Amino acid sequence: MFRKLYWVTELVHSNGSSQVLGVFTSIPDLIRHGLVLDGRGRLRLTLTKLDSEDGPLGVWLEPRFEGIESRLQDFVKTDEFTPTHCSALVSALKRSERAVA
Repeated sequence: MFRKLYWVTELVHSNGSSQVLGVFTSIPDLIRHGLVLDGRGRLRLTLTKLDSEDGPLGVWLEPRFEGIESRLQDFVKTDEFTPTHCSALVSALKRSERAVA
């Protein structure tokens, strides 16, 4: 299946600058490879549509990633993400929130 939604991970530095760390086409790959930081800055997740002039579908910043859980439900309804993958992502983000605290 050709994926149209992409997860972009960025490292956001304390001075506001950022750098892209990775681009992922699936939530499992995002969890496995994209959620690893070493304390050099904050992780920003952006969900974006491929080949689109519209803005991002969502942008979330650690440590809380506010609103991501409810926003993901919109993509479950359209079968772009599975409930299992969304739950796994939310759980992984909550684990990283506890680790930062």
